[in-house]
Amino acid sequence: MRFDLKQSSRVALAVGLAAVFALPQNLVAETASHLVSASELQQAVVKASTERQQNRSEVQRFLSSEQAQKALKSAHMNPEQVKTAVSTLNDAELAQLATRAHKAQADFAAGTLSDRDLIIIIVAIAALILIIVAVR
Repeated sequence: MRFDLKQSSRVALAVGLAAVFALPQNLVAETASHLVSASELQQAVVKASTERQQNRSEVQRFLSSEQAQKALKSAHMNPEQVKTAVSTLNDAELAQLATRAHKAQADFAAGTLSDRDLIIIIVAIAALILIIVAVR
């Protein structure tokens, strides 16, 4: 047997090319671009937690208002049960209800809503909360 440098280099080149083409090129690129640092992850968690707390406070404040208490009692709904159910909503549902509650409060304060309109909105929001919780 004789050692053929030319043949050996061809085999080595073929093995090297096969290895390069066997690995997906986007695998190498994706690992570098999709890494999230621990501080970025922590900031995102803190931001989400803060937003959730603000939304929950907004809905709780809306449901604790005098008009809301009257509306819930007139609709034969337990205000405490509705308030408790708020904390079981997911982030998207809570954000949506907080937006509606804020808009209703702003409209009522501006005089564009009557007491009757506000009662309807409050009962609808409370019913929506209870339905979401009951479906789970």
